[in-house]
Order: sequence, then structure tokens, then C-alpha cells
Amino acid sequence: MNTIVSKLESFTSETAQVDQAAVKPLPNSRKIYISGSSSAIRVPMREIIQTDTVTRTGAEKNPSIYVYDTSGPYTDPNIAIDIRDGLYPLREQWIEARGDTELLSGLTSAYSRERSNNPKLSELRFNLKRASRKAKSRSNVTQMHYARQGIITPEMEFIAIRKISIGKL
Repeated sequence: MNTIVSKLESFTSETAQVDQAAVKPLPNSRKIYISGSSSAIRVPMREIIQTDTVTRTGAEKNPSIYVYDTSGPYTDPNIAIDIRDGLYPLREQWIEARGDTELLSGLTSAYSRERSNNPKLSELRFNLKRASRKAKSRSNVTQMHYARQGIITPEMEFIAIRKISIGKL
């Protein structure tokens, strides 16, 4: 228990960092992206390179295997990770383009406002200053609602690409 308390006491936004094991390259694989109908839709996949099978007549090549990559940007060698900035808001442009949500003017719960104004917590706060959103009046912003309207959202396309691409590249 004392170890946990001492780690928490020494944790601040200044010292926060990603564990190197989370950004370390995975062996015998590489991160790739499959593009969708726009450049904003990039589905992360992982190509796993198999070793050759040894046979009596020599080495037999094995094809790569493709799987959905759930590691987020952490295993992309082209992206610098700073957890204090939060994850890139992948869906933000998609949501804004639909025009059926609006930004909230501030924190909406008394608890959140209290925590935000507590100076004792200031050293724990990260750089993330993203405003929350809500549906505009008389709007339904669920994927089910869009599907029933016959609208294929970027989120739906992203999932479809992920599902049909596994193992088939």
C-alpha cells in the first residue's frame, strides 16, 4: 500500500510519461494503415511477418498475416506520444461535419467544476483542454439513428474496413 501511495504522491503532469514498453516496436511486424473513402479514414492494421517453414527441400515462404491493430498511435513510429496532450481526436472532424452537435460552454456537473477549481489538483492536470459536445436540440446523434436514415458515417466505414480486411490483405 505504501508503494502505491508514494507513486501517487510523486505523480505530476510534469513527470507523466508513456511506459516505453507501450511504444516499443512489436517483433516481426509493422503497423500499416488502410485508407477509406477520404484521407481522414485510416484504419490501423498490423502486418505480422511469419518465418519460413523448413522442409526437406528447403525453406517454404509463409504469407504475412494481417490483424486489426488495437494499440492506437502508441506503436506508430511516426507519431510522438505525450500523454499530457491526450490522444488525437480522430472522430472530431467527422462529428463536426455532420453539424448536429454543439460544444458545451463549460463543465456541466458540480463535481467536475469543483475538481477543476481545486488548486490542490493543479499539478495533476494535463494539457488537454478539449470541450465536451452535446446533440443540438431535436438531434439524434447515434450510429443507429444514422443507419436507419441510410447514412453511412465515417465511423461505420472505419469498422467495415477493419472487419473485411482482417487476414485478407
